[in-house]
Amino acid sequence: MRTILHCDANNFYASVECALNPALKGKYVAVSGDPEKRHGIILAKNMAAKLCGVKTGDTIWQARQKCPGLICVPPHFELYVQYSRRIFAIYTQYTERVEPFGIDECWLDVTDSRKIFGDGAQIAEQLRERIKREIGITISVGVSFTKALAKLGSDMKKPDAVTIISPSELKQKVWGMDAAEMLMVGRRTAAKLAKVGIVTIGDLAHADDSVLKKMLGINGEKLKREAMGEGDDHVRLSYECEDPKSVGNSTTLPRDVTRRDEAEGVVMALSEMVATRLRRYGFVGCGISVGVKYNDLSGEGKQRSTQPLDNAQDISREAMRTLDRIYRFGEDLPIRALSVCVFDLRKEGDAVQMSLFDKEGENLHRLGKTLDKIRGRYGYNAIRSASVIANAPLCEGLVDSTFKPFDKGHTA
Repeated sequence: MRTILHCDANNFYASVECALNPALKGKYVAVSGDPEKRHGIILAKNMAAKLCGVKTGDTIWQARQKCPGLICVPPHFELYVQYSRRIFAIYTQYTERVEPFGIDECWLDVTDSRKIFGDGAQIAEQLRERIKREIGITISVGVSFTKALAKLGSDMKKPDAVTIISPSELKQKVWGMDAAEMLMVGRRTAAKLAKVGIVTIGDLAHADDSVLKKMLGINGEKLKREAMGEGDDHVRLSYECEDPKSVGNSTTLPRDVTRRDEAEGVVMALSEMVATRLRRYGFVGCGISVGVKYNDLSGEGKQRSTQPLDNAQDISREAMRTLDRIYRFGEDLPIRALSVCVFDLRKEGDAVQMSLFDKEGENLHRLGKTLDKIRGRYGYNAIRSASVIANAPLCEGLVDSTFKPFDKGHTA
């Protein structure tokens, strides 16, 4: 039988901030956006703030009503990535099967490591102590025999804890839990299940196969297997790199936008970031998606197929065409946030690429490669498009001035 661990770094962003600044330890700490730039929501909080009722997604003023002594610090994403890599490096000392699940969580298959490091519980304790000592933050670890149950275990007791779910404990520890606690069961799926009387994980394990398949398709069958402890998903090798399915970027604007020329400048800046990542990954995209959030916090989006795209000019042009289909400048509510995403990715060398490069397209591709080199050496602001310069106040902070293209191993 397999031994799977799920390791979850507790309150990761806030824990890293406290590790970097010991003066924050023991205080109420949250990582938040900049209220002056309308990114004023809580991104993460430490355990002390959490116990006061502070939640991720709260506005800063809401959080401070719950926790008057709350200290808000800005995010340092590049440092979170560094800490994540350090933790990942420790995991790979115990097994080559380490699969990230976001920046702060990983599955480890330690089945073949038990002869060297001890059983699953012993390995979990070693990892918990090492990361606390060497990295300065705590983790919670679930130990079980499937990925879904290991994930469930790490969620059951936090922070700084190890929870074991063995086959003999499945019914006692798991089946009485809410079905929404299961991996892959979101709010909508939980609501659908509840309508047919499936409320607990035990209910899910005993549910009628035909009902689940009709309601959720193949995922219904998979959920039942997971609830019964029969999940067989493998933990990927640490050096396996899954290609991204899409590449996108988004921004909340420093002020509302109602004019097309202003939106066009922001879309160009977003498109430049997307295009740079596409070229670094070695992809072209054959679909464009644009999202709009209005100043009443409602939003909508639209996607469509396009000719192959990998340069900012084409992406921006197609994005604006798509935006024009969902937004009427001067009539609809002001725009608060915009997103641009390219999907349906194909390898640059695939046959579809042959139809991409007419003379103009080939020139734009070469231009993009040249821009990558210049910005990689001198920073993003070394060279900018006219529309971005004209709308500099709206694009400020969207692209870091020390911008360098992402490594291929990063997620989009």
